Amino acid sequence: MSSKVKVGIIGLGAIGNVHIESLRKVPDAEIAALCDGIPERLKSKGEALGCKNLYADFREMVKQPDLDAVVVAVPNAHHCDATVAALKAGRHVLCEKPMALNARQARTMVDTARSARKLIQMGMTWRQTAEAQLLKNMIDEGYFGRIYHLHLCMRRRRGVPGLGGWFTTKALSGGGCLIDIGVHFIDLVMWLSDNWKPERVSAVTYAEFGKRMRQYTYVGMWAGPPKFDGVCDVDDYASGIVRFKGCTLTFELSWAANIKQESYAEIIGDKAGVRAFDGNPMTIFTESSGRLLDVAPQYAKVAQFDVQAAKFIGAIQGKNPVPATGEQGLTVMQVLDAIYKSAKDGKEVPIAKV
Repeated sequence: MSSKVKVGIIGLGAIGNVHIESLRKVPDAEIAALCDGIPERLKSKGEALGCKNLYADFREMVKQPDLDAVVVAVPNAHHCDATVAALKAGRHVLCEKPMALNARQARTMVDTARSARKLIQMGMTWRQTAEAQLLKNMIDEGYFGRIYHLHLCMRRRRGVPGLGGWFTTKALSGGGCLIDIGVHFIDLVMWLSDNWKPERVSAVTYAEFGKRMRQYTYVGMWAGPPKFDGVCDVDDYASGIVRFKGCTLTFELSWAANIKQESYAEIIGDKAGVRAFDGNPMTIFTESSGRLLDVAPQYAKVAQFDVQAAKFIGAIQGKNPVPATGEQGLTVMQVLDAIYKSAKDGKEVPIAKV
């Protein structure tokens, strides 16, 4: 391996460009290859970056001899194929969330990485925020005591991305708000509390706004504009409970609902609790010397994608552990699969191991 880690980017859409800009800030990283199915976009980005190794097919790109790693930033339906191809070619992988369409595909990815002796890093950027890193350290040091309940809320009033496009087409995305935005906070609170053995799930999902695409009222749209000749066959609201041994997780998620927009996660322990990730200064609720106490930690904000990129390169170089492993990504996919199954069956279901 050269002094710099040579990285190829698969997918030059919005999130692919975010990864490119973050990797360009890492001194030990070099953008060595680009791949995209839109010729004009591929050519333009190659010229802008001065990158001559341009590919329309990721299967060809991963064969490039001097590549060390790839970033998979394509629609969810292609995560498994692109990751497996890269791993088999001997490349490390940073894969965008969600890991795959389902846990079965995620298992294939994890097993391939193990056989190839290469790493998979999941794109779980909420872990890399200053809030998350601070809370993780405090939790691991025992400040919160025994954590027995987790609650997450990520509600958009009107936030369906790219209505009618791949985000809202189940065959390409695997699902709606749950698999798109819910995956972030579900992963986050499981990681913070170190709960990686979910047992059972009871949940509901709804698909209300996709039924009337042309009547969907909104202010702005990520990945828009709407494609009214497209498909919207995924959930726009989900809620439920995940049971772990000695701990529970409740959640409420929406892309679109007639409700106040808000986003936060709560962690409740027998020594302290907190509501965080809501955009406000963090307050930890605890007690000391026989009195209730509110603690307001101070910390500097960080750019989470930049931190993620630096840790990915560092993990490849052996400088730091993988900050979000493929095995953890698989567990999250098992939870998502169980949520969808519970909602479909109308009853509590066990977490299926694959």
